Amino acid sequence: MKYILILLTALLLGGCAAKPTEKAAYRSITMDEAATMMVQETDYLILDVRRTDEFAAGHIPGAINVANESIGTDEIPELPDKDQLILVYCRSGNRSKQAAQKLAALGYTNIVEFGGIMDWPGEIEK
Repeated sequence: MKYILILLTALLLGGCAAKPTEKAAYRSITMDEAATMMVQETDYLILDVRRTDEFAAGHIPGAINVANESIGTDEIPELPDKDQLILVYCRSGNRSKQAAQKLAALGYTNIVEFGGIMDWPGEIEK
């Protein structure tokens, strides 16, 4: 009986010390809000998470390409500053949401997802 009380006490105290799991977060904005941010902000990256061939066919000027499929658990050399503002897009908005979630889970703190290039009102670079 004494051992059971000790075990229960240890379990209860251990449970109190456990921290709840925090879900990695990112922010979603509209395409117009993203265009405005690109004019107002200075230290940011535009991240295209489509495949390399899609990127080569046309992308937002100044964007860098890291395919969503290549984002896993390893560090990303193209994105060394985890606190830098990173604006993420893809073709339609699906992969950009997936990539934003994965980046947040990797510890990136300033991820802004803004949908797909299909809705981009600005110029496209090839």
